[in-house]
Amino acid sequence: MGDETNSEPQGEASGAGPAVALAAASRARADAYLAEQTELTRLQIAREHKEERLRNWSQFVDYTSAVLKLAFEFVVALIVIVIGAAVAAALWNASHDNGLVIEAFSVPPELANRGLTGEVVAGKVLDRLTSLQAQTTSNRAASSYVNNWGSDIKVQIPETGVSIGELYRYLARWLGNETHITGEIYRDGQGLAVTARVGGQPATTVHGSDAELDKLVQQSAEAVYRTTQPYRYAVYLDNHGRAAEASAIYQTLLAGASVDDRAWAYIGIAAQRSGAGDFNGSNASLMRALAVKPDIPLIYGNLSANHSSMQHDELALFYTQKTLEMTARGGRDATMGELDVRILEMQNRGGRAEALGDVAEAARLNRQSEALGNSNGSLAQQRVSDIGLCAALHDYACYQDALDATASIGGSVRALNRTANIQQAAATFEIWPEAIAQGNLLASNLKQLGPIGVMFTLRAVDPLLAWSYAEAGDFKAADAAAAPMPPDCDICLRARGHVAAREHRWGAADYWFARAAASAPSTPFAFGDWGEILLQKGDPDAAIVKFRHALERGPHDFPVMELWGEALIASNRSDLALAEFSAANGFAPNWGHLHLKWGEALLWTGDAAGARKQFALAGALFLTPADRAILARLKGDHV
Repeated sequence: MGDETNSEPQGEASGAGPAVALAAASRARADAYLAEQTELTRLQIAREHKEERLRNWSQFVDYTSAVLKLAFEFVVALIVIVIGAAVAAALWNASHDNGLVIEAFSVPPELANRGLTGEVVAGKVLDRLTSLQAQTTSNRAASSYVNNWGSDIKVQIPETGVSIGELYRYLARWLGNETHITGEIYRDGQGLAVTARVGGQPATTVHGSDAELDKLVQQSAEAVYRTTQPYRYAVYLDNHGRAAEASAIYQTLLAGASVDDRAWAYIGIAAQRSGAGDFNGSNASLMRALAVKPDIPLIYGNLSANHSSMQHDELALFYTQKTLEMTARGGRDATMGELDVRILEMQNRGGRAEALGDVAEAARLNRQSEALGNSNGSLAQQRVSDIGLCAALHDYACYQDALDATASIGGSVRALNRTANIQQAAATFEIWPEAIAQGNLLASNLKQLGPIGVMFTLRAVDPLLAWSYAEAGDFKAADAAAAPMPPDCDICLRARGHVAAREHRWGAADYWFARAAASAPSTPFAFGDWGEILLQKGDPDAAIVKFRHALERGPHDFPVMELWGEALIASNRSDLALAEFSAANGFAPNWGHLHLKWGEALLWTGDAAGARKQFALAGALFLTPADRAILARLKGDHV
């Protein structure tokens, strides 16, 4: 047994040894294998990382290359576009080039040696043309001229070789509408001859001595101006007292094919005739202009101005309205300058306000018109108008400021207008000796102007003189001033009515005011003046009827409001008069006489404190000697 028992362990021991050895050997090999696999995986991972970096770098390089290529292509495309745009712009500009090119003149060697080279002479011609343009004042837009070169005048200096400038000049000559001026100076038997030609048109040659070279250049420049822009040159001639030469050009334009030139030629002829005092002839020419081109606002504006000068109040208002209709149609006629249209509109808005008795609005619009700037001397005239407008507002301080602002104003016509406004202002402030003195001074100066001076004397100066003489008590002088006044003059009819009223010829006064009201039924002035003389007559109820008619036509006619208040005081209705005085004060707060009568009405209603306030205001403002006497009496007796 023992042997059997001992034999089993031996058997196990002999079988386990090789298994353990084998197991140990497999683990080592497995570890080695695992190690090898781990290393291989590490290497593969490392290789993948490297390849990934390489792929990323390659993609970055490819992306950058694509971006750079795109940028390059964009830059190239942009350059092509810019070049194309520049070429297109050059072609467009060249095809629309309407400038005036003065080429170097051909001159004798001795003149060139003295510094009078061809370029210098061309520069002198340029200077003269620029000066001619600057001295031409017209409402017509430069762009409406067939040969308009505006301010694009240049001297062309020849260059050697090919340049961009030379290329552009070639394009402009080929595609555009440039006007080229060429010429030469040479000696003839009399001295110097200067020839100038415009394109292929016949040349103009003027002759003179060496000492007259500047004069010859001026004449050559005028010849160029006339050939290229005849209407503008005609206006220049008119502005410089050469009406006969201008008329010849206007007649040539009337026979031409251009509708614009024909219409504006009629406007030019109309201006000549009105300047000579022939307003009927001027109006006839303006009607012909309307038949040719009825959409030019200036035609209606000039008709309004002509009828206003003739004291045709109804027709002046009618054409003022037509002018405003034309300027309010959402655009401007292409043949009028934009600034000129705006100023014309503002002036006619002011004229309409004045024609309807709204002086406050007229003064406001005149200020706005001044702010627009100067066009054809309009600014100086508007400032002169401030004299009359301030006086019409009964604002004596404003009037004095306007006088000071225009004390040094230049131009004989503006000086005459200034005197006329002073005469009107003196009559408004009831300074009758000053109104008479200014009227006689104005009439004396107007005599020197011929027919137009006579026209303004009869239709503007004499009516105020007759009125002023009558107010001053000189009825003989008043009748003498009134005698030659024409019957188709509205202010003349009203002046006759005032003279008759001051002479207590009440029936005659009614007759003249009835004629004035029938002649200008749309304006308030005849009715307002008629009511005033009825109030003077002692018939306040009849006066109020006329005042009502006046305010129906001119609801902002504040002098009528004030007179209505006086009529209510005279009718023992001072309580109602307060509203009229308050309304008038809204338009003319610096009117001393208004505050005096307002205080009087307050006094009669028992408001002594209110009366004192109005009397204090009146005392600080302008009052006539008669008003100051009334103020002193009222304050002394009642306040």
